[in-house]
Amino acid sequence: MKYSAALLSILVVGSSAFVPATKSTHSAVSLASSVDDKTEVREYFNTEGFNRWNKIYSESDDVNSVQLDIRTGHDQTIQKILNWIQADGDIAGKSVCDCGCGVGSLAIPLAQMGAELSASDISDSMANEAARRAKELGIENAKFYTSDLESVSGKYDTVTCVDVAIHYPTEKMSEMIGHLCSLANERVIISFAPKTWYYVFLKKVGELFPGPSKTTRAYLHEEEAVRAALKKAGFEVAREEMTATNFYFSRLLEAKRA
Repeated sequence: MKYSAALLSILVVGSSAFVPATKSTHSAVSLASSVDDKTEVREYFNTEGFNRWNKIYSESDDVNSVQLDIRTGHDQTIQKILNWIQADGDIAGKSVCDCGCGVGSLAIPLAQMGAELSASDISDSMANEAARRAKELGIENAKFYTSDLESVSGKYDTVTCVDVAIHYPTEKMSEMIGHLCSLANERVIISFAPKTWYYVFLKKVGELFPGPSKTTRAYLHEEEAVRAALKKAGFEVAREEMTATNFYFSRLLEAKRA
């Protein structure tokens, strides 16, 4: 069914994800939910999810039509980011932190463009695969390691977080964006599944057709709330894009420090 297939991309579109730990001031229910999200994501992308998404984020022919469409959508989002950076022409020698790097779809081409990359993923399997791919290409200016987003530290010229926010509950999204911004000296590039009436409808329809692919929770986010969180952190949106294929939906924002 088209609706349930379209929902697949919304439910598990990210190659990796981080869910921040809940502070002790939150309720026990909120804490359990956050921990469950984080555990689900880590376990999924270290096992079944890794096998599935590693094929999608590669040139493998062992994918179905829906997975191929999702690959196309994700590739389009990555290319839009690379186009922005190529247009700026100043990434060489700059430090970049890629949070939720997956198999290195963005980190590797950025390193090839001369950036100094620090890329992390909550999944050992994903981070190790990204490191393997980078080594195979002879890349030496990129470091890949396992970490959840809340544990990432340091200061970087650019911070990227692509197709990760779908694993963050709405009440944690602002905190997640705030942390990303705290790492960035110049700009943050983030993508998320937008919360519109149409995508909400698809999500509700898809929930009527449970399947093995839906192994992690999925969250859509209102663009107004994302922009507000960026503004609160001292950033202003400079560029924006939207990618929408048959089975992949992703809103992309670049925000620069005001």
